[in-house]
Amino acid sequence: MKILKYIFLLLLLSLVALTVFVATQKGIFTVERSKVINSPKATVYNYINDFRNYEDFESWSVADPSIKMTFPNKTAGNGASYYWTGSEGNGNAITLKTKEGESIQQKMKYDGTEADVNWTFKDTLGGKTKVTWKASGTMSFLFKVYTALNGGSDKVIGTIYEKSLANIDKNLDYETRTFAVEVNGVVKKTETPYIGQTFTSEIQKISKNARIVIPKLIEFSQNNGLSANGKPFIIYHTYNTATGLAKISICLPTNKEIMTTSGSDILGGTLKGFEAVKTTLKGDYSHINDAITKTTAFINKEKITPDLSWSHLEILTVSKLDVKSPSKLVTEVYYPVQPKIVPVAKTPVYRTDTEPTYTEPTETDPAEAPKAAPKPAPKPKPTPKPAPKTTEEEQSEF
Repeated sequence: MKILKYIFLLLLLSLVALTVFVATQKGIFTVERSKVINSPKATVYNYINDFRNYEDFESWSVADPSIKMTFPNKTAGNGASYYWTGSEGNGNAITLKTKEGESIQQKMKYDGTEADVNWTFKDTLGGKTKVTWKASGTMSFLFKVYTALNGGSDKVIGTIYEKSLANIDKNLDYETRTFAVEVNGVVKKTETPYIGQTFTSEIQKISKNARIVIPKLIEFSQNNGLSANGKPFIIYHTYNTATGLAKISICLPTNKEIMTTSGSDILGGTLKGFEAVKTTLKGDYSHINDAITKTTAFINKEKITPDLSWSHLEILTVSKLDVKSPSKLVTEVYYPVQPKIVPVAKTPVYRTDTEPTYTEPTETDPAEAPKAAPKPAPKPKPTPKPAPKTTEEEQSEF
């Protein structure tokens, strides 16, 4: 019994000593990890900027099936957030500030532990991206105990970051490089009423702007008793690769055309029917230039006359609102063309010379009827010559 008491006392003293040790340790930590991702900077930035992708790459959520993530309507850009619950605790994160393609600043809370999280993105050779993930904050008492027993905060958090960065590289390497482009040929687009917003945007930011505007259009339609009549689409009024700018209308097709009040940033309109060359892009939107190049080549090869009054149309058939995986996105591209003019063939009139030509008689006004040619005057009858005289002997019967 004494031995058991000694063992118990030893354990108690060890626990007290550990508690005192942990309590005297600073709860402040700073952890930083970097990795070169085998994908373009814009693609990596957009992927990490959307919280919906975190359950696919954060190593602790991938390894723990009990974790359940909840996403509000806004998951990308300033003010985006998400929440998680699990057997080992609950937490949330919010995006405080972003610099397009350059950096993301976030705030994370996890059962008493708080951290300021910073992501930075830099171009490297070969179209790759160096991603640096840094966190600074204060640990809760339980987290200090956990890190103390497992090699310190740098090792515990750093290992999570290293595995997560490796998952980002793996996911993007497959997701962004898996795509297909198919030119479907000339089709006819029917007339479509819509609501939308029109503005000039940097071409590289159009995808981001669509993710911001489309939820607003959906909310507007719901608040005004409209029904969405198809997938969102983008009208490109102009598309200038030299300046990197495009005038666009981000639209949501509706069941009817409406008139909005003066001053509203959301307008109603109707996209008239038109003929176009259709191309389907399956995969990440970063490959849209491949779709445009193949469409242009098809138009030139088939000697089709383009309609230059506007640029083109993109329908987001399967968008980020529908799926998370970039490889499963579907974008339909329509380049307007001039309809072909089919010459009308004249029906030949066949005539056979051997058949008599018959003209139906018509009634004519006597006053307008042509006068008949005068009959030629009859020739005078010749005067008979007088009979020759005869003698009495010739006149007598005897």
